Amino acid sequence: MSETTTTDSAPASAAAPPAAQSKYQVRFDLGTDGVRRIAGEADVLVWVDQVADAPGVAQAAEDLVPRDVLAGTPAAVLVAGLADAAATAAWILAEQERLGRRAYLAIVAAGRADGGFAADDVLAAGAVIDALAELGIDDTSPEAAVACASYTGLRRAVAHLATASVAGREAISAGIDPAVLRRAATRDSGATARVVRRR
Repeated sequence: MSETTTTDSAPASAAAPPAAQSKYQVRFDLGTDGVRRIAGEADVLVWVDQVADAPGVAQAAEDLVPRDVLAGTPAAVLVAGLADAAATAAWILAEQERLGRRAYLAIVAAGRADGGFAADDVLAAGAVIDALAELGIDDTSPEAAVACASYTGLRRAVAHLATASVAGREAISAGIDPAVLRRAATRDSGATARVVRRR
């Protein structure tokens, strides 16, 4: 996975703060604050919310993205999880081809409702970043590279982590069947990207 810049320069100004990760094509952050940090000049925002992807739990894609997230960026917005990581990456590649230039991407793990760290969302975001790299979109920020490595390093344990993580245990306490969470943690079981807004 590349962590170097190329001849295409990012659209962000030279004065962008380091937290914007603006020199990289693929950026990663956490929660609504993360959207504000990295999505301002992105072409595509991917909002990753793994527990909400569980069968019987999932809402309409547009209902999964907080309104302040949609208001915070003019980017195209997708919702993704492990099940549609490859479909999401394929949609992004097609969007890049439509633009005729590099598409700058903000991959954001939603996190828990209380603002806490959600291991399953980070793993699912890493799966999206890994799927992008498989298609040659691999100019990743260090933050995106770490999320990707968390997924690739733990891919055999993802189904277990979906139920053992804090977010998974909270979901089970709320009445979601653990088997449902494990099924939702199967990579690429969904073939369609979930587009909330096109650019």
